[in-house]
Amino acid sequence: MVVLNEPFLFYGVLIPILASVLLPILEDALGEKGIAALATLLLLAPTAMIAFLLATAGFGEPIVDPVFFYSDSLGSFSMLLDALSAPLAISIGLVTTAIAVYSLPYMRHRFEEFHEEGESPPGWGTYYMLFVMFSVAMLGTVLSTNLVEFYLFLELSLLPSFLLIAFYGYGNRERIALLYLIWTHVGALVFLIGALITGLNAGTFDFYDPVSMQPLIGLGSLVPEGLRMPVVVALTIGLFVKLAIFGVHIWLPYAHAEAPTPVSALLSPNLIGIAAYALVRIVYTLFPLEFTNLKPFTLPLALFTIIYGGLMALAQDDFKRLLAYSSISQMGYLLAGISTLTSAGVAGAMLHYVAHAVGKALLFATAGVLIVQLHGLRSISKMGGLATKMPLTASLALIGFMHITGIPPSLGLWSEVLIVTGIAGTTLGRSTLYFASLLAILLIGIGLSTAYAFLTMKRIFFGEPSEASGEAKDAGLGLLGPMIVVAAVGVLLFIWPSILIDPLMTALRQLLILG
Repeated sequence: MVVLNEPFLFYGVLIPILASVLLPILEDALGEKGIAALATLLLLAPTAMIAFLLATAGFGEPIVDPVFFYSDSLGSFSMLLDALSAPLAISIGLVTTAIAVYSLPYMRHRFEEFHEEGESPPGWGTYYMLFVMFSVAMLGTVLSTNLVEFYLFLELSLLPSFLLIAFYGYGNRERIALLYLIWTHVGALVFLIGALITGLNAGTFDFYDPVSMQPLIGLGSLVPEGLRMPVVVALTIGLFVKLAIFGVHIWLPYAHAEAPTPVSALLSPNLIGIAAYALVRIVYTLFPLEFTNLKPFTLPLALFTIIYGGLMALAQDDFKRLLAYSSISQMGYLLAGISTLTSAGVAGAMLHYVAHAVGKALLFATAGVLIVQLHGLRSISKMGGLATKMPLTASLALIGFMHITGIPPSLGLWSEVLIVTGIAGTTLGRSTLYFASLLAILLIGIGLSTAYAFLTMKRIFFGEPSEASGEAKDAGLGLLGPMIVVAAVGVLLFIWPSILIDPLMTALRQLLILG
């Protein structure tokens, strides 16, 4: 265990947020390229620091900030980088930094569209200020050790993402942004109610003790017995809204499809999956018995979400909307792995967060390339035969689809193997009918994911050339360069998955045994 001399993890979150406020002020002096470069550096700094700490201490060694805020009523605010939070922190850092670079050429195109439509949204400084705040707030959530701290960063991620959709999105963007704000804020408030009841009864809002450097397993037992299950349900439903599980998913297809594409590339792979991490880090840690008792409900709901998202994705003609429904399906995989409460299943869920982050960032970025190169085209039925004109874009899209379907060389292969292993572990001692039913549902879900992925690949990049393919060509390195970096990291993690899997399995065995 490593206790840092200074709260460097906190500084890595706080300094970019504070510095981002200067971006609108510096816009005239630096210009769009200078603002983009400064924003990228603000995101690269915490990413590089996290990479350095992990390389120095190792992925299996918890790295903890000293307490930087303490209150008798609220507890201790600290930040933790360990085997469970490291995969998410790395994914957020990688994707947000790459998409900050990608944003420059993409948003040039978007601002030109606004100009043609006679609109004047806030400029480059405001865009990148909100982008940096949104990105770094996500990092703050996964590093938090206190319920109030977690909630504050969760809300901080909501406000700039809402404004990014409202200012720079497509379609009826103000209405869609409001829909996004209301749904996800209500989810956060439901979570907050459960958190307040827990903290007030326990005398602290900590879920990890930064002094003893141990998770506070079973702290929820200090909540009166009759309140425990309602509190767990409140915490879980609040996180389900963020995760866009079936039934509370209505906001996601609108927000993710109509957000500016660089923001879609953060919303879909990064933000929503944080709720799955919180189910383990917070809800299971505080209430292991009660959360285990929800398993008969959460696992079927997860499997239904996989199938529902896959079917809806198959029915879409709008490429971004297809990717949005795909994200709902992929969140079902995360919940399925967590619902097994096995070290393999939960590790698979955390690994699938990384696979989905890489894959969906590539796919939304591909959608953005098509929008820029094909003059705003998003209709899959109007595309076709683009692979010969856009071979690099087609290759990167293929890698993205491989990550979300678990086909090598993608990290999704290892995450799906672990999730399926965890689900198989839940059949031990059960009837043959239970095993056969579970197997059939899994095969349908995986089959749907493969179907919508490669049918879409075929319809866009292969088959008969469409009218749009006549003038198509690969974009420049401003758009494709960041995608190549993300794809390369994804392939590297496929080759060397043990760097994440081994520490995850070790940490989760200990957590699940304690629980």
